[in-house]
Amino acid sequence: MGNEKQSGTVFNALTAGSKIVGTITANSDYRIDGMVEGDLNCTGKVVIGEAGKVKGTVVCQNAEILGMMDGKITCQQQLSLRSSGKIQGDVQTKTLIVEPGALFNGTCSMGGNATQMPEKK
Repeated sequence: MGNEKQSGTVFNALTAGSKIVGTITANSDYRIDGMVEGDLNCTGKVVIGEAGKVKGTVVCQNAEILGMMDGKITCQQQLSLRSSGKIQGDVQTKTLIVEPGALFNGTCSMGGNATQMPEKK
């Protein structure tokens, strides 16, 4: 994991070949090119790269899925599922964009239901 600074923007990254098991909390954007098994709570944007895999729960402002998401994802604003992306599970978001070629198997709840972050258990 590293903090990178590009164009004045700070983000966290989990590189390919890396694996985290547990809970991640991030106050800035987070890019995943490795494997996460657990929960990711992010106040910014989450990007799951083409090599990235997440098995668990993601809560964030915005998300872009190019890799694999297996579990539940809650986005306060926009979820973009790119052509290489796969979601297996439940989605809650205000806006959903799905590119041709993407795979989505699960349930989706859109609109006002996603405007508030879920309570932590």
